[in-house]
Amino acid sequence: MSKHDRWSKLLELLAAEGRLDVDAAAVALGVSPATIRRDLDELAEQQMLVRTRGGAVAHGVSYELPLRYKSSRHASEKQRIAAAVAEMIADGDVVGLNGGTTTTEVARALALRAGGSRSERQRWDPADATSPLFTVVTNALNIAGELAVRPRVKIVVTGGVARPQTYELVGPLTVGVLNEVVLDVAVLGVDGVDPELGLMTHQEDEASISRLFAERARRVIVVTDSSKMGRRAFAKICKLDRVDVLVTDSALPGETAARLTEARITVHAV
Repeated sequence: MSKHDRWSKLLELLAAEGRLDVDAAAVALGVSPATIRRDLDELAEQQMLVRTRGGAVAHGVSYELPLRYKSSRHASEKQRIAAAVAEMIADGDVVGLNGGTTTTEVARALALRAGGSRSERQRWDPADATSPLFTVVTNALNIAGELAVRPRVKIVVTGGVARPQTYELVGPLTVGVLNEVVLDVAVLGVDGVDPELGLMTHQEDEASISRLFAERARRVIVVTDSSKMGRRAFAKICKLDRVDVLVTDSALPGETAARLTEARITVHAV
């Protein structure tokens, strides 16, 4: 198991339980307690958790999310999707993230990547705020909360009215901020992908903000598990011709992948 996979699993366990025990985590991941201690120490350095004697507890509000964020369906698929997307982001990129469980995992994967190795963190000067590894623009309060404590991530939060079900900010204030920024890439979570209708979500106000994210970006990456492929939702975001890349899990049917490829979308099934 790679370090990234261990860290993702540890954070998943922490989100579910609220605390971690070194010995129990070592058994769950099939590694030594010494490895778990090193992982927890490094995660604590990045303020992703708080170390305790014999384990760790959740850091502040980072994991005090609604149940839909704590125990989302297809969690392992979404983590694989997020890890793949994080590798597609170039250093210095301005990244737009809308709300949702999959984009939340993308934010965490970017945070892990921005953490780098211990030696890289020691070489980086925290006072050099002019050169963050990434700039993230988001309308999701939970994503902003997780990334705000990452010194190598510049976080820009839109204004707007918060929707308690999804933590997304919507409305004219959100539109006003997004109209003033330019994105290198927008990473969009969706509730449905239809070959003819395009991208969809359940709420019309969230759809309009996601559409604006796509319009402000040079490249659009859609992240969704395969269960949402072919599914329709109430509000349309945009047609598939606005999408450059779709990252999903390996359960994507071959016929669906072929139709997306015909629409000139690069498909990554991980």
